[in-house]
Amino acid sequence: MDSRKKKIGVLVPYSNTNLEPDMMRLCPDGCTMHFQRLGGYDVDKVPDSDQMAGLGASDIDHDLTMISGVRPAVVLYGCTSATLTHGRAFDRDLAARIKRRSGALSLTAAESLVRGLGALGVARVGFASPYVGQINAEAVAFLSGAGFQTVRCHDIGRSLSNYGQGELTPDEVYALAVAADHPDAQAIVLSCTDMRSVEVIGRVEAALGKPVVTSNQAMVFALMQDLGLPRGVQHAGALFDLL
Repeated sequence: MDSRKKKIGVLVPYSNTNLEPDMMRLCPDGCTMHFQRLGGYDVDKVPDSDQMAGLGASDIDHDLTMISGVRPAVVLYGCTSATLTHGRAFDRDLAARIKRRSGALSLTAAESLVRGLGALGVARVGFASPYVGQINAEAVAFLSGAGFQTVRCHDIGRSLSNYGQGELTPDEVYALAVAADHPDAQAIVLSCTDMRSVEVIGRVEAALGKPVVTSNQAMVFALMQDLGLPRGVQHAGALFDLL
C-alpha cells in the first residue's frame, strides 16, 4: 500500500444518518473517510421512486468540486435507490461522470451490490429493503439485468419517511433480513445506505447460514478490491473473507 493515507470521498444524501457511522466502522487501515452531503430531494416527502430518481438525476457538480478538494483516491456515491430507479446504464454513466469530474475512482452503492454478489459466486438472492414498493420492483429489475434472480423480495410493510429508514433498529433490520430468506436463496441482499444493516451481518449469517451483502459493506469491499487493500482487522461477514 502507498505510504500516503488513502482518502475516500463519500457523497451522502443529506438526511442519511447511518452511512457515515458505517463507513467509519468499516474504514480500511491507513485510510481516511471524507463526506459531502447531497440535496436534490424533498426530505419531507416519502422517498418514493420519483423522489429517488430525482436525486439520482440531480446536478452534483458543486458536491464533486467540494469532495475533490481532499484529492480522494475513490469517490463513493452513497445512495442505492437513486440509481436503482434508473437502471444499470444510468448507474454506470453516473460513475463515469463522477470519475471524470473528480479525477478519482468512482463506485456506486448499487453497482457495488452487484460486485459483491458476483464475488460470492451466487445466482439467486433474497432481497430486503425499507423502500416503497415501486423501488423494490426497480431493484429486482436492476439485479436481474446483472444476472441475479430475486427469489424473494421483502419490505418493511409500511411507508417510511427519509428519517424513518434510518431509524429502523438493528432488531428490525435483522427481522427484515430473515423474512427475505427463501430455500433457493444463496445470499441475502440488504439494500439502503441509511439502514443499519452492517450491524446485523454476522447475526443474520449465523442464523441463516448464508452470506449477506449490504449497500455500505459492498462499497467498502469494492474500494478495497480496487485499491488492493488487505482486510486488516475489519470483519463484515463472508464477503470480507474474500479479501
